[in-house]
Amino acid sequence: MRIGGHDVALTNQDKVFFPKLGVTKGDLVEYYVGVADAVLPHVSRRPAQMKRYPNGVEGDFFYQKRVPVPHPDWLETVHIAFPSGRTADFPVLNDAAALAWSANLGCIEVHTWHSRVDDTERPDYLLIDLDPSAEGQWRAVREISLTTKDVMDELGLISFPKTSGSTGMHILAPIERELEFPEVRRFAKAMAKVIESRVPRIATTTWAVKDRTGVFVDYGQNARDRTIASAYSVRPVPDARVSAPLAWDEVGDVEPGAFTIRTMAARMKEVGDLTAGMWEKAASIAPLFERVGERPPGKGPQPRKRTGPGGPWRDGRAEYRSRYEERKKAARRG
Repeated sequence: MRIGGHDVALTNQDKVFFPKLGVTKGDLVEYYVGVADAVLPHVSRRPAQMKRYPNGVEGDFFYQKRVPVPHPDWLETVHIAFPSGRTADFPVLNDAAALAWSANLGCIEVHTWHSRVDDTERPDYLLIDLDPSAEGQWRAVREISLTTKDVMDELGLISFPKTSGSTGMHILAPIERELEFPEVRRFAKAMAKVIESRVPRIATTTWAVKDRTGVFVDYGQNARDRTIASAYSVRPVPDARVSAPLAWDEVGDVEPGAFTIRTMAARMKEVGDLTAGMWEKAASIAPLFERVGERPPGKGPQPRKRTGPGGPWRDGRAEYRSRYEERKKAARRG
């Protein structure tokens, strides 16, 4: 198929990917080409991680970081180094043809980094991922979402909610590309604790799954090489839900599976792209650390360390390492 000036080889377009709906691989490709104008501002110029379902949602899947070889010569890639010393060339989905190529490989959802390829160490949005810990917590998800908006409003951050397309909610705030991932994560953690303090009955920032009693206010996604399903991404669930952007006045009544691959086109005709202009509304979080109870960036003990010569930054403080060593010594002493 000729898409946007590129020839894209499409195979097995009649293969059923969502048996419950009868949605085929060809339908998936057609969907992504149709919503390309809305999805590309969220995914272009970002490293993309491939999660492939070659036989649809009822078949096995596998993750693939490295771009397949061979791949189209027009497909952009980005070379990424990891702390282990390994490297990988990731695909970069910059146009409708690249979205179609990805979907043809069985990538039902579109997963991309929080940073762009010209500076992979600095994210351009902050994410709060509301993740239910048990069944029947969707009402709590909606309430915590609105609390998150209140907190972000008070901080001067413009926020954009979307259904995760699974059972939770994503709330994104575009930010200036001024801080590296560890600092952004530190800010997100402090903000998550503020959110938790306002609705402690239903929200938690407890990391261990077994100890959670409410909806997890997940700040941990704000880390290097973490990915989320982008806005307008189809999710690999039986009803082919879409991670759908919302207006804030819809959040109080929306259901987790409100929009699917079958209904999203009509939805967009009705409301348009609710994320239009999002990336022009980035705010600086550097002056906001003290307002959420955290020390400003660059002040006090450094919150990060290199993992090796030229390696990326990772969370870690000297005092934490010292305490760890003391615990090890105590354990050896019995």
